[in-house]
Amino acid sequence: MNCKLRIAMIQMNATVGDLQGNRNKILEHIQNAEQQGADLIVFPEMALCGYPPEDLLLKKHFVDDIQRELARISARTHHAAVILGTVERGADGRLYNAAAILQHKKQIGTYRKVLLPNYGVFDEKRYFSPGVESHVLLLNGVRVGISICEDIWPDDGPAVHTALMGHTDLLINISASPYHQCKGMARESMLVARAKKTKNYVCYVNLVGGQDELVFDGDSLLVSPSGKILARGHQFEESLVIAEIPSEKKVPQVERLAPVAEVYSALVLGVRDYVRKNGFKKVLLGLSGGIDSALTAALAVDALGAEQVVGVSMPSMYSSAETQADAEQLAENLAIEFKTIPISDVYLEFLSALRPVFSGLAPSIAEENLQARIRGMLLMAMSNKFGWMLLSTGNKSEVATGYCTLYGDMAGGFNVLKDVPKTLVYQLAKWRNKGGNLVGAHGHAHSSIANQSGGGQVIPESTIRRAPTAELKPNQTDQDTLPPYSALDKILNHYVEADQEADAIVRSGFDAKTVQQVIRLVDQNEYKRRQSAPGVKISPKAFGKDRRMPITNRYRK
Repeated sequence: MNCKLRIAMIQMNATVGDLQGNRNKILEHIQNAEQQGADLIVFPEMALCGYPPEDLLLKKHFVDDIQRELARISARTHHAAVILGTVERGADGRLYNAAAILQHKKQIGTYRKVLLPNYGVFDEKRYFSPGVESHVLLLNGVRVGISICEDIWPDDGPAVHTALMGHTDLLINISASPYHQCKGMARESMLVARAKKTKNYVCYVNLVGGQDELVFDGDSLLVSPSGKILARGHQFEESLVIAEIPSEKKVPQVERLAPVAEVYSALVLGVRDYVRKNGFKKVLLGLSGGIDSALTAALAVDALGAEQVVGVSMPSMYSSAETQADAEQLAENLAIEFKTIPISDVYLEFLSALRPVFSGLAPSIAEENLQARIRGMLLMAMSNKFGWMLLSTGNKSEVATGYCTLYGDMAGGFNVLKDVPKTLVYQLAKWRNKGGNLVGAHGHAHSSIANQSGGGQVIPESTIRRAPTAELKPNQTDQDTLPPYSALDKILNHYVEADQEADAIVRSGFDAKTVQQVIRLVDQNEYKRRQSAPGVKISPKAFGKDRRMPITNRYRK
């Protein structure tokens, strides 16, 4: 290949349904890329309407509006060719996940996605028909093959097939590939393999940003035919990356985040976009002095800024002086507004009201959960009064086993740690205390924290060391009811994420009685999870769209 091509990879944060806002952002990126001499400007999958638009696609006027905005963008293109992810309605009325090719004030072509994913969080066969044709764009003497997300994943998929026939020099793949742990490395290995097999350059441009429970991590790549990474977009940040082909010369490299830092960054971005894209500025959460609320508060501050986070301590007669002191110290370290609302008197009033119907019955979990529900009620009252979003603080281990209270600690608009197992909560807290996010791998500050504790430590060490407890009765710890988290999280991984049966889990080295207990807890608490707040997906299989189990279910294996 003797001709040069200057490529602008636009790693864009789109908002679902904000067609005018996305259009304006796209036009701004086009202008910036043209000013840097780009010949080809590449946007992610469905950048125009945001991904996934879900049942908005069933509204005819929504698709009509997409077409109108696409025409407006097309009319403002010039020399540089633009590949833009969008939705197309065919002449037969069917919808297609499409890449529009724009140049010289008009649309000069379209590629329709061939392979429609229909697993995990993906429902594309519900909305789209598959494309059947490849599309090759000749630009500056370079033959450019176009594909969308899933089309490049199979080793014998449509993108590879077109290249192996000798039709292309450069494979473009526009994508909306949601983040989960370890996916980035797997994706990179796949793209390197495709480049080597096809002897093509491979340009992969991914969406970035939070959308409900999904986080898109960016991490766009340009790979040479020899498998060398020539350019990379930042993880979890919008960016415009300029690179030229043919070349084996690397653009100054962006380092990949370490595994724990990667998860932390995903959670921060998920919180920031969920709060801001839904029109909120400020959040509040209950601060118990425990590890989950402490980590949630740190994440919220890193996402939104300390001035936008309010912590509320609601001690009862069972709350220890140590946990109350930790909650206050955390708030001071994070420099957030801190309020204290004691609930003992309210709790006693509730017990008095219930005395006629509870008469003669021994205290039970009902009285414990009542405290959690009082706290939830107070937090929701503040949310309603001030227009702040309430963040709930339960982790994946608790959500899995039902160790949480409906209309109590489950109350809230967003659950930051919903897909984070308890053991990972501790890892994230320790990493955050080392100041890990203050200057990230990209070389610039990520946090707006006014840290007063020194050395990066914001979560009190006593919070991390203390045995986890809900403090709903005297001397209570989580392990009174649950197996140790070190074992619980491993069993949950086998059962929830790997879908293994009980006997197979036992053969992996776990106690049979404990395995049966965990399976029973997971299965019988599906009804709670259906009523829980959404939360950031960071695992291969999160509760929600990834795992759709019946509530009424007697299968126990």
